[in-house]
This record gives sequence, C-alpha cells and structure tokens, in this order.
Amino acid sequence: MTDVINNTLYVTTTGSSLHLHHDAVRIYHPDTGAKRLPLVRIDHVVVFGGVTVTDELTLRCAADQRTVTWLSGNGRFRGRVIGPQAGNPLLRVAQHDALRDDQRRHDIARTFIAGKLHNTRQVLLKSANDARTPSQTSMRSTAAAIAEDLPALAATNTINVMLGIEGQAAKRYVSQWRHLINDHADIPAPTARSSRPPTDPVNAALSFGYGMLRVAVHGALEHVGLDPYIGYLHGIRPGKPALALDLMEEMRALLVDRLVFTALNRRQLQPQHFTKRIGGAHELTEDGRRAYLTLWSEARRRQWPHRHLGRPIPAALIPLIQARILSRHLRGDVSHYIPWSPA
Repeated sequence: MTDVINNTLYVTTTGSSLHLHHDAVRIYHPDTGAKRLPLVRIDHVVVFGGVTVTDELTLRCAADQRTVTWLSGNGRFRGRVIGPQAGNPLLRVAQHDALRDDQRRHDIARTFIAGKLHNTRQVLLKSANDARTPSQTSMRSTAAAIAEDLPALAATNTINVMLGIEGQAAKRYVSQWRHLINDHADIPAPTARSSRPPTDPVNAALSFGYGMLRVAVHGALEHVGLDPYIGYLHGIRPGKPALALDLMEEMRALLVDRLVFTALNRRQLQPQHFTKRIGGAHELTEDGRRAYLTLWSEARRRQWPHRHLGRPIPAALIPLIQARILSRHLRGDVSHYIPWSPA
C-alpha cells in the first residue's frame, strides 16, 4: 500500500523501495511497477518493515526538513531522520532546567498522568451511556474508582508513586475491555495489555495505533523546538523519546483506544486483518494496516473540543497544540501545563 494522508506518505507493502527522481519520490515494487509523487506534496515519509529508502532520497528529505520514519510491521518505532534543526536553544535550556527542578518535574509529570486518567474515564463513561446493565454499571463503577485516584496523585511528589497510581488505574481500565468490545465484534477482548510483543489481535491493533500516535507527537515536539528525548514522567531513557512518551499519555485512550474498540465493534477490523507469528506475536497484515490507516485518516479529521482553546480542533492538530502549550509553560508564559481533554 502507498497512500498520502495529511501530507504524510505511508508505504506499507513489503518489498517496496523508495528512490529520488528529480523532485519526486519514485516508489517501486516488483509486482506493481513504479509510481511517482512530487516531493512538494509530502511533509513526512513513514515506511514499515520490509520497505527500503535509498540514501539519496533520505538525504534530500533531510535537506528539505522532511522527516523519514521507519516502523516495524506492527507500528513499533525503529528510527527517524530529520535534517538540521533551527529551533530555539533557549527553549531547550528551559526544558532541561525544568527537569533539574524536582518540583517542576513532578508538577509536569503529574499533569500527564492526570490527563490520561481523565480521558480514560471519558472512554468508559461514553461507552457506558450506550451499554446495557451490567456492563453499564461496571464501566461507571470503574470510572468512579479511577476518579478516586486523582486526589492521591495530586498529593504525591514521587515519580514512582505516580507511576504506581497510573498502573493501578490502567489495570482497572483493562478489566473493562470486555465491556468496551461488545458481542458484535469478531475478535474477543484480551484480559491484559501486552506489547512486547502483542500476543493477540486487540493488543496488536493498539500497538500499531500507538506507533502512529508516537510519530505524530514526536514530530510535533520537534516542530516547536522541544527535545523529544528529555521527558519528565519518563525522565531520560537512552534511545527512548521520553517526552514524546509523556505527551502521548493523555491522548492514548481517546485518539487510539476508542478508534480500535469502535473499529472492532463495527467489524471494520476482523480476524483476517491479523497474523500470528512464530512465538505467538500478533501483527496486522498488509490489508489490516491498510484498513487501519484508512480509519486513522478519517479519525485525524474529526473535530474534538479543546477546553483550553475554547473551540474544536481536528485530531491531527492536538499533538501540535499540546506541544505548544507545554513550550509556553516551560518558557514561563503560563503557570501550568494543561493536558488536553474534550470535557
């Protein structure tokens, strides 16, 4: 599959190769031949496992400030190339200063988890409105229990305690997947979250979606001049874009989980869209990735309320808006970072 979605070129078909042809990218596959796309139409290139990109094209993209991202077949991040960054060095100094200040680090980390818990509750409460008892009762009860975690979160200044609160809420949330994925789905809900590797189709779809979200958040942070590798909740983790992982937390439930559960309930994702590898790992097939990216494209155009802005914005802009709000806080323009929530 080759598709351009919101100026991002996705190439998912194993055996494809990308080449520079004057001011165009030439996409070649032995079975389907060649296709050319003007580079001016493309801001980002995302390729999946089994797809190669020539050095010539990679260097041209870097020179044009056009990112190239490599993902595994199931959407796991493998690498990224971007050209020289102008950026604002003073913003990055402020980012480092906030990490060294324990109180500021804790305050920022706490808001990421609070945003995640709040939006997880939104998924449960929205689904409960359309559910029958006892599913409705169970989801509302779990949403209430997660709400009770928020005072404990506000009272702690220890990252490990914060992560413990987040982990407890996550377990409660996962226990409700059997209600969020209804009887109309052809794929049953798992009882646990598994990611390395995903051991069932639902977790494979979630991991793929988180990979797409990570690409968007990583790019948004670079766009505003922040270092994606210096985080607050996830700290500094060699080889890991900790700040991108931080910022993703508040967006996972509404932008990825809800999309996956809805697609399963509507049978837009079905068993034939997944394959099981030796060792038990599951991943999307090429048709499955095509189906997911179609849904992802539609979801990125959806308008979501933004309480801080006081108006709706498309999902595709949420990572960028939140990166800008975070940068304003780090510069001292606003007193607190405000996580995104539609309600």
